[in-house]
Amino acid sequence: MARSEADSAAPQVEVKYSLWQLVRYFLRLGSIGFGGPVALVGYMHRDLVEQRGWISAADYKEGLTLAQLAPGPMAAQTAIYIGYVHYRILGATLAGLAFALPSFLMVVALGWAYSRFGGLSWMQAVFYGVGAAVIGIIAISAQKLTVKSIGKDKLLGAIYLLLALVTVITETEIAWLFIAAGLLVWLWRVPPARWRGGGLAALLPLDLLPISAGLTTLDWPLLTQLGLFFAKAGAFVFGSGLAIVPFLYGGVVTEHHWLNEKQFVDAVAVAMITPGPVVITVGFIGYLVAGLPGACVAAMATFLPCYLFTIIPAPYFKKYGKLPAIVAFVDGVTAAAIGAITGSVIVLAKRSIVDLPTILIALLTMALLWKFKKLPEPVIVVGAALVGLAIYPLFHLG
Repeated sequence: MARSEADSAAPQVEVKYSLWQLVRYFLRLGSIGFGGPVALVGYMHRDLVEQRGWISAADYKEGLTLAQLAPGPMAAQTAIYIGYVHYRILGATLAGLAFALPSFLMVVALGWAYSRFGGLSWMQAVFYGVGAAVIGIIAISAQKLTVKSIGKDKLLGAIYLLLALVTVITETEIAWLFIAAGLLVWLWRVPPARWRGGGLAALLPLDLLPISAGLTTLDWPLLTQLGLFFAKAGAFVFGSGLAIVPFLYGGVVTEHHWLNEKQFVDAVAVAMITPGPVVITVGFIGYLVAGLPGACVAAMATFLPCYLFTIIPAPYFKKYGKLPAIVAFVDGVTAAAIGAITGSVIVLAKRSIVDLPTILIALLTMALLWKFKKLPEPVIVVGAALVGLAIYPLFHLG
């Protein structure tokens, strides 16, 4: 396959796989890939770079860097970029769809079961335990992200603490603070004299894309509203799919009142027990709000910005991706996102940690994940569900 002129500087390698082989790989990864975004991109490196040699280490690193740089869930964007490497837009499109489709179908099925049986005591018992475990999982994830991305940088630490505090107080996510954080770190680290003529121009497309990302031609007002909201949500997910949690809470629960607090925590729990990208929880939320059409609109609107933010800059990323101004901007936004995730742990805990058993489940979850670094999260979630089934009737007889 011919590569674009912008890609010509990369080492030329023989294409060792067909497009359909790549599609089948991502269908499989989307079906059995647990562990969150960091684990998923790790599987891609192990399978496609180290074992099969389909993708060069340089191409993989560029895709991962772009995924961390631009808004969008990291694992999904890395998959899209890998599809783009040798098969351009068609490859990017099919790779992204193959990666997200299995988990989407799973959350739709779970949404149907939740809507049909959610009022039954056994379903309430399952999510009683799972909801508490999810708080522990998110808390450990936030801790790992904080150590990895914030470190000892005082400016990033201040942004992190501010966003965590704002999220706890307002119980929502304020999108403009993310942009402000990026601009602050940009201007602090890279004074205007250093990025004159390059950095600003390279960032402009990132500001323009979300405006039209979620527009739809549907006549149903609710679906249109869903599409617009989830497109905005997809445009502000930086690095980890967990970054979407506080954003979704603010819109889905606080602003639009589509779900109550318990339903929202259950939606996050569903994301934890299904493989593939964590952000696919939007499909479950969309199903609860407007059935199958709502699930489709929510998922497509969320992934559209992520898709565009990958394929549009991909040909030019080699030239602009390492500009100090852009790197600084992303560091600031990432610090803000991690702060919001940390704050959301406290917000969500107030809804899920309701008695002594849920406190113990959450603490035990954190202890297990801290002690056993490679313990699969779905194992913990299944265990919490069984515990919930056993003890929920004892504490909620009425």
